[in-house]
Amino acid sequence: MDVPLWFALIVVGYLGIKLIRPPWWLVAVLLLGGYLLADSVLAPVIDATVK
Repeated sequence: MDVPLWFALIVVGYLGIKLIRPPWWLVAVLLLGGYLLADSVLAPVIDATVK
């Protein structure tokens, strides 16, 4: 069964918010921080570390 990555991320995110119940400001900060880091000078370093 092939599941698209965007769908899996939405399901995991929804379940994480429902089960763990983090504050909404924390979710917003993590999403914005990830978006900004992906377009920064540190992106190649993070990519190499993750792989």
